Amino acid sequence: MALVVGGLAFAGPATVTAEPTPSDAMLPSLARQQDALEAQGFMVRGQATFVLQGHPAFRSPYQGAGSLTPAAQARNTLSADLVLGVQLWQGAEFILDTQVSRGFGLSGTTGVASFPNGEAFRLGTENLVGYVPRAFLRQTVALSAETVPGDDEDPLRFRGPRPAERITVTAGKVSVFDIFDDNRYAHDPRTQFLSWGLVSAGAFDFAADARGYTNGVALEYDAPWGGFRAGAFQVARYINSLSLDPQPFNGYQLLLQADRFYEAGGRPGAIRLLYGFSRTRSQNWNELLDGDLTDTGQNPAGYRTKNMLVLNWEQEVADELGVFARLSWNDGRGQNWMFTEQDRAVSFGMQMTGARWDRARDTVGLGTNIGFISGGRQDFLSRGGIGFITGDGRLDYAPEWASELYYDARVAPGLNVMLGGTLVVNPAYNADRGPVGILSARLRMAF
Repeated sequence: MALVVGGLAFAGPATVTAEPTPSDAMLPSLARQQDALEAQGFMVRGQATFVLQGHPAFRSPYQGAGSLTPAAQARNTLSADLVLGVQLWQGAEFILDTQVSRGFGLSGTTGVASFPNGEAFRLGTENLVGYVPRAFLRQTVALSAETVPGDDEDPLRFRGPRPAERITVTAGKVSVFDIFDDNRYAHDPRTQFLSWGLVSAGAFDFAADARGYTNGVALEYDAPWGGFRAGAFQVARYINSLSLDPQPFNGYQLLLQADRFYEAGGRPGAIRLLYGFSRTRSQNWNELLDGDLTDTGQNPAGYRTKNMLVLNWEQEVADELGVFARLSWNDGRGQNWMFTEQDRAVSFGMQMTGARWDRARDTVGLGTNIGFISGGRQDFLSRGGIGFITGDGRLDYAPEWASELYYDARVAPGLNVMLGGTLVVNPAYNADRGPVGILSARLRMAF
């Protein structure tokens, strides 16, 4: 799946965001028209993101169908969105996101569990393909007259303040990342880190099709001190498939999240605890190891369950500087079905803006994800099993380390360029292969 979360709902401590003006926009005349439309209850937003990545040849005594190709290679991805919104009645809005995309991740998006491009998904294409990733109704109910600033750079929301205490119901086609596992410093591969394990929780098998979207409903309660979120979503019909399970009362994912906002030394922070329960047509490791290792697509015997946890933390430590960390876990009894193939993960890092060198709209990030797998998955890979992300045909097990450094520069209103690099040690948990250094460039335009 792809980690396409550009335009996620901000769910952290309230921060004051400067109201955008037409002079800040790439096309000032268009920005004035957008403002006029929003005053009438209509929204038009857009973005396009291009990512180019490559790596030199690296050490590899062998490889399998799920390996990162050891020969030097370069790949790119492109996505473009047009987001339309309409306010229906008090507190209600309908959002439609239309998208075209093309391109491939390195080695067909295989060979690294914390894959280095959050805009890549497993089923890439040479030509542009159009689809509708999001179409949902959102109802907000105010529980207080007090308001807090909204996130005016979120393309999935109308601009302006929101009730400080509120209930929000969202129903339709969404990305789970729009609502859950938010982090101020590490959550959006279009503007922050690119690595999957840094913009989300690597060991959490988030509900999604192979492009990163699903159908479901979510209920949120937000207050100045924190909040609670719950959701129920469809899961993939087959492992990492574009189709969703047509029996949503048999195959589903349930999510519960608690958020707590606080101040430490007068600076805002947040801690979030997310629990997930999935029921999919996956197989437990004993079923796969006792049967056909190649028959990984769907369990002929029925549904299996998975329990998952994430502890997610962010803290501002100085003006324009913040740190973050995530601990994620799943029970490791069987296949991951939709996101990536990690069973335990630890990620941490920092992000700062360029205000200290008079580049306030620039950001710098440095982070690391360490991924681990269960004994059952180790046995599966050691015996030649191939997952949807990993599988070298053999395995000399070691935790996978993926460290990323990036600099994202605002080069013009609405236009950003990022240069970065990722060092992957023990790719796909295999000490026999790598390390590999991956160079990245990202160009993003938004209006």
